[in-house]
Amino acid sequence: MAPSSALLDRPTTARPQSKGSDFTPLLREIKDAALLERRTGRYLVSIAVNLLCLAAVVAGLILLGNSWLVLLLAIPAALFTTRAAFFGHDAGHQQIGRSRRLHDALGQLHANLLLGMSYGWWNDKHNRHHANPNHTDKDPDVAAGVLVWTLDQAEGRTGLHGWLSRHQARIFFPLLTLEGVALKVSSIRYLLGRPRREAWLELGLIAAHLTIYVGGLLLIMSPQKAIVFAILHHALFGLHLGSVFAPNHKGMEMPGADTHWGHLEKQVRTSRNVNGHPVTDWMMGGLNYQIEHHLFPNMPRANLRHAQGAVRAHCQRIGVPYLSTGIVTSYAQGLRHMHEVGRGLREPSHS
Repeated sequence: MAPSSALLDRPTTARPQSKGSDFTPLLREIKDAALLERRTGRYLVSIAVNLLCLAAVVAGLILLGNSWLVLLLAIPAALFTTRAAFFGHDAGHQQIGRSRRLHDALGQLHANLLLGMSYGWWNDKHNRHHANPNHTDKDPDVAAGVLVWTLDQAEGRTGLHGWLSRHQARIFFPLLTLEGVALKVSSIRYLLGRPRREAWLELGLIAAHLTIYVGGLLLIMSPQKAIVFAILHHALFGLHLGSVFAPNHKGMEMPGADTHWGHLEKQVRTSRNVNGHPVTDWMMGGLNYQIEHHLFPNMPRANLRHAQGAVRAHCQRIGVPYLSTGIVTSYAQGLRHMHEVGRGLREPSHS
């Protein structure tokens, strides 16, 4: 099923309800294949390698010092901080080990200390997204904000918000360069609204991150170069991270209050995979297998591609549309949806 602008103007459809759960036989098959088993050793090795890569970037910064060549290191810095975000994401889904304490420690290490954003805020937001993907009343990822995702959200927007909605497809990727800073700001605001006893540890780790990051850059290079490096790093980080999550749901079906889907149909109909390839899998951290991730959020990320064959075959058997496209096609479908959402504001009466 390829999403189109028609999705904006018609209610979502559902198959006749079957007896029992469509998900149960698939879950049994996945369990029998041991794909839900933890891969703690692999995770710890991968985390250690990523930390070594980040340490190498820091060493490069020190060696290059106050040279404009230091700005080139913003590229690997963005790549490996994005991978740190992937590990924080996996910790939130309890994918790594069997201890919640271990996951909280790893999540706070990667999110708060390495990235300067709140692990608790991300978990709260991301778990609500997983529970009701693409539901405008329940999924925070499709709530109206700088961008809008439905005709109803776009209707009546004027001024700056109206301009953004009219042109949101064109400015989507440039806006992603602000995502790195936006994550920090949103998570700090979230923590400041929490009781002090719940927020002090996360705020302390974020303060440590900011102190080490800003102080380290100023020790290594001039203030001008430090500012340019920080801007480049955060812009590339936001672009990379946003480009990983952007193809997953944009332009897919959006259930409403009158939509009654089971777990499998809710997750599959609202998600899109990006076809697997060694480069794609590495750059997207394996989250290009988004359908499998949404069906089994606690499955180790490295196992998602191994589950794809069973999930696709099961969806074909029961008649649930399963969509996997190339990377360019996935972005095109999402951008086309965003363009169609703003079409009413581009009509002459709104100009």
